Amino acid sequence: MSIFKDHIDRMSAYKPPLDGRDPKQHLLLDFNERTLPVGEAVRKALVDFINDGRLQMYPSYGDIVERIAGYARVPAEQVMITNGSDQGIELIFRSACREGDEAIIPGPSFAMYSQCARIENMVIHEPAYSREKGFPLADVMATISEKTRVITIANPNNPSGTLVSREEIITLAKAAPQAVILVDECYFEYASLTVADLVGLYPNIVITRTFSKTWGIPSLRLGYIIAARENIDALLNVRGPYDVNQLAIVAIRAALDNLDSVQEYVEEVMQVSKPLLECFLDKRNVVYWPSGGNFVWAFFANPEVVERGLQEAGILVRPKVDHQGNLGLRITLGNKAQTERLVAELEKCV
Repeated sequence: MSIFKDHIDRMSAYKPPLDGRDPKQHLLLDFNERTLPVGEAVRKALVDFINDGRLQMYPSYGDIVERIAGYARVPAEQVMITNGSDQGIELIFRSACREGDEAIIPGPSFAMYSQCARIENMVIHEPAYSREKGFPLADVMATISEKTRVITIANPNNPSGTLVSREEIITLAKAAPQAVILVDECYFEYASLTVADLVGLYPNIVITRTFSKTWGIPSLRLGYIIAARENIDALLNVRGPYDVNQLAIVAIRAALDNLDSVQEYVEEVMQVSKPLLECFLDKRNVVYWPSGGNFVWAFFANPEVVERGLQEAGILVRPKVDHQGNLGLRITLGNKAQTERLVAELEKCV
């Protein structure tokens, strides 16, 4: 046993299967990352900063909060930057919850929600998503109690891709005013669905976003929280002054100056690649969940064989099990050429 809290000892670490991934050897369709490198403007900004001899200095964020707020179309006082959206999620749980409080985490969903709840030694309830009905609103509503402190809504959900409507989120915000309605919009650019305009009306709605999935810099770790001003002020008391590294700020400032490349990539993924993969799955009668993100959760008759065949062809996808124990493959969408390569290999495997 360690010298730390007993319930921490009883936990297991969140260890995504990241070893051995190499973009020079593999088509990486397993972690919902952008499948193309960042644009030249971002690369040049990073190189110029390194060559400027300022790595020995502590981060100085300048106007990045105002720049991000402008992009998100919210007031700057409603934005806080974080070390990836994972830190945002962790700060929300740490700031809102005590031992014995309850968290409602509809699943299957992003593992960080449960990880953060377990760190706080919370009681976790997990109503189940379904392919037919989507978000389990009725079950979540029935689970709300006076001890509920966090309700997580991944929008769209990972791995299922399920979207949750504004009306459903408002319903939960009204039903549980004592709880944080944590709306994770890390795939916002793909889904084009947000409740950022509601945080002033419903102060218990707190949103997390990231620059990992669309913008192509998950290695630099930059996310942000959108919330009512009083919530941001409170969270700033918990976040450290230097938690976000300077290279992330440099990269995103350059990316925000060159939005066209991001928008073009998103459009190709959602309007070209996604229909291409879905058309193949439909023709082969492969069941998959309707998705609002840059990924599809597909249930092949022989998922292990399909995954192995793709891996032998240099394509990595992510196995994910549903609540009934059925194994599906979550497949990230890349550009048209990458998706055509994927479909060609799937033809051989299915």
